[in-house]
Amino acid sequence: MLKLNNVNAAYGPVHVLKDVTINVNKGEIVSLIGSNGAGKSTLLRTISGLLKPHANSLIEFEGKNIASLPPNHIVRMGISHVPEGRRVFPGLTVRENLEVGASTRLKRLMLTKEIEADIEKVYERFPRLLERANQFAWSLSGGEQQMLAIGRALVARPKLMLLDEPSLGLAPNLVEEVFDIIRSINADNTSILLVEQNAVMALKIADRGYIIENGRIVKEGLGSELLRDPDVAAAYLGIAH
Repeated sequence: MLKLNNVNAAYGPVHVLKDVTINVNKGEIVSLIGSNGAGKSTLLRTISGLLKPHANSLIEFEGKNIASLPPNHIVRMGISHVPEGRRVFPGLTVRENLEVGASTRLKRLMLTKEIEADIEKVYERFPRLLERANQFAWSLSGGEQQMLAIGRALVARPKLMLLDEPSLGLAPNLVEEVFDIIRSINADNTSILLVEQNAVMALKIADRGYIIENGRIVKEGLGSELLRDPDVAAAYLGIAH
């Protein structure tokens, strides 16, 4: 479904991604593990079109090169990005945030019956959002804002969801809830590329995983294999050899 080959990207003179090659197959959860500053968020931003890769970087989605496309075109093709820090629109209500998520699907600036139905599905998945539909997003708890960010992405009807640190700053009981949500979204035939600080949880739910260090992929394997890898355990899972 998603194929990256020798992807390089930079912020000005700072070369962040260095010959990154990864893929996500249809129906998979793929986790990307690495320390702070390793390039994880930059990789998701590059896939979603927020950062343009260097020339000769290949980013294919369903066989089409998307490396030069703007973000709105990439969303229309079926990739939704839930950024780190949730990034909901604080001055809009919960309902309005969800409507923004459907903006690439609007017909003559009007909500269609399909979009209305998809917003209702988000409310079914996240009943707390229905209870707070008319509240401003700034008034929600961290966990509720994360649900809203995920719900906003779902309204775009993604085939592939990019999730950047979905459990960041959440209480332990909410972390479990977020990972249950990720599993249920995947069960509904949405592929997922997950960046997550909680490496143990990320690898437990992953079909496959990649380890990124200093902008380079240094290891890949099944999620279960990486969990048992002593080097990965020592570096990222807090487990000594």
